[in-house]
Amino acid sequence: MDKITKELLEQVAGLHEIPVGAYNIRKDGELYGRNVSANINIVTKTDKPGIDIIVKDNTVNESVHIPVIIAQSGLKEAVYNDFFIGENCDVTIIAGCGIHNGGKDASEHSGIHSFDVGKNSKVKYVEKHYGQGEGTGERIMNPQTNILLREGSYMEMDTVQIEGIDSTKRETRAKLMDDARLVIKEKIMTHDKQHAETDFSVDLDGVNSSADLVSRSVAKNESTQFFRSEINGNAECHGHSECDAIIMDSASVTALPALTANNVEASLIHEAAIGKIAGEQLIKLMTLGLSEEEAEKEIVAGFLK
Repeated sequence: MDKITKELLEQVAGLHEIPVGAYNIRKDGELYGRNVSANINIVTKTDKPGIDIIVKDNTVNESVHIPVIIAQSGLKEAVYNDFFIGENCDVTIIAGCGIHNGGKDASEHSGIHSFDVGKNSKVKYVEKHYGQGEGTGERIMNPQTNILLREGSYMEMDTVQIEGIDSTKRETRAKLMDDARLVIKEKIMTHDKQHAETDFSVDLDGVNSSADLVSRSVAKNESTQFFRSEINGNAECHGHSECDAIIMDSASVTALPALTANNVEASLIHEAAIGKIAGEQLIKLMTLGLSEEEAEKEIVAGFLK
């Protein structure tokens, strides 16, 4: 494994070496390595780029890594990964994409992930995006996530993008059945002239279904961010959407919530806060010996923790 691949795998998947258990590593549009387990199978699609990940019923305390690495300047790809999670499972899925662009041409990855989560199953899905490289070519990522949560299932989705991505559009669509619960935690930081869009849309179709969507972001320099969330309460349900953003320099942040209650028992809430770092926070840290720049870094790090 070369140095760049090691660096990117560590950043997006926390891997220092090839993992134990089920994994599928994709590099520069090709399969780099794969392993399956007794309960988790990975199959290459025959009709389009991507894989099917099949998790057997009653699989617990297992994980699967599916990172993507792009180190070739100018490579553009769309990959379709479908997850079929059986009933009564408890699994962790670690995805993410790292781009190293050392050239002048744009490199782009679009990952379309679809989840069918079986009854009473629990899934933790971790997705990190990271870019690096001394080239002038853009690093572009456009992840799409489609989620179906069946009765009594739970999914927690942690997404992180805090460095090196010039342009991104994140789309997440979810449908929840009875007693299903979805928790999404998003963290984004943009700088220079980077642009990031988030688009959440959740249909709470089941009785006692619930969703909690939380986005925290920092926009620096001349970067722009756009946050949109839509929650449709179609049954007795609970929905919460929250956007907290720190804006710095000449950046721009837009938040557009949309709540629709189609049932008298639907309870839906949205919160949004956009503002600069409070002066008293800076002063407090600076009295402890930090410079203004160091104080800002500490505040931002704590906000995105």
